[in-house]
Amino acid sequence: MNFQQIADEAKKKLAKEFRFGLESEYLVVQEGSLKPLWHHDLTFETLNDIFERVPLDGIPSCEGLDLEPPQTKLLPFVVEGYHLPDMDHGAKEILPKGVEIRTPVCESLGHVLEVQRVLYSRLRAEMNRNGYDLVCLSHHPLHSQFSGPQNKRRHDYWQWSMEVMTTYGPDINLSLPDSLAAQVCDQDFEAKINYYGPALSALSVASPFCDGSLWGLRDGFGKSFRMHKRSYIAPAIEFHPTEKNRYEFKVFDMPNSLLEIEAQFLSFLTLLLDDSLQKRASKQTRIYDLGQVARYGLQAEDMTERASELLENAPRVLQSWGFDPSALNVFKERVRTGRTPADDMIEVYKRGSLADVLRTRQFQV
Repeated sequence: MNFQQIADEAKKKLAKEFRFGLESEYLVVQEGSLKPLWHHDLTFETLNDIFERVPLDGIPSCEGLDLEPPQTKLLPFVVEGYHLPDMDHGAKEILPKGVEIRTPVCESLGHVLEVQRVLYSRLRAEMNRNGYDLVCLSHHPLHSQFSGPQNKRRHDYWQWSMEVMTTYGPDINLSLPDSLAAQVCDQDFEAKINYYGPALSALSVASPFCDGSLWGLRDGFGKSFRMHKRSYIAPAIEFHPTEKNRYEFKVFDMPNSLLEIEAQFLSFLTLLLDDSLQKRASKQTRIYDLGQVARYGLQAEDMTERASELLENAPRVLQSWGFDPSALNVFKERVRTGRTPADDMIEVYKRGSLADVLRTRQFQV
């Protein structure tokens, strides 16, 4: 990549051709008590009926989103969970783990944030009318294991579909114009993410629970059980060159505010656009680093230094492309204090209850 040689005015013009999208998953709880629910308590039909009652006026077209059976109407909401297959491995039913909001393709960062705000607010209002609520927690606090009949032809896909029945997270989507995408070497970019991605993960750790209590380690409490489960197998990024040069970034735990979603987008943009970030790592190193981050968050070796390097460069890089970097202050404060969302949750749990924690993890719009 050689983006630094592009003049600032040309950068700002190209940035207007970027396209943005967000997929975000939510734990469903009982309204009021905030009791966490799972597939034992929810049905596809109940959740899908709620989705179909949410007004979509003012929301961009869902064209381009996948229609996920057994859903029959293309919506920005889907039931996330385990697909029970028919004889041809097609989905005939879903055991719900939660719900997902997926924005349509948006023309700017501000646009995707506003669409996310509207979709979340409308969905939550309809969920509340039916006795449910939504919580931003990256791993189910009561369940860590799921077993289901083989629902994929490939054995590894089947194993992974069982693992993610307890996890919740965001996917940050960015599409580049052809002229910029042609300058990106996917292998080099992935190696760049392998080095800096774990530090971004460390800024977001937000699932310190396992099987009804804090995730205990020999020397304290872990920070992200979701990351612990994903680190050895889940990709940090997926490349979709045939989908208008779409990059799908997957390193973060689930945030509970629109401000942090903006910070996640800005971090990814910095990682992509900053040519001065020169360090690289292998997939194996990333897996090891994420395992440490899952346990120790920003206290994992070298994570504060890597995050600082990226965040110190970010204002210069982002402003040259026409982006406002101010939302990154939420991450800069975490680097300064060493304190993550998981640390806050552990403290609240110790002096209160799981319901007290979940109350703090409702989305702030």
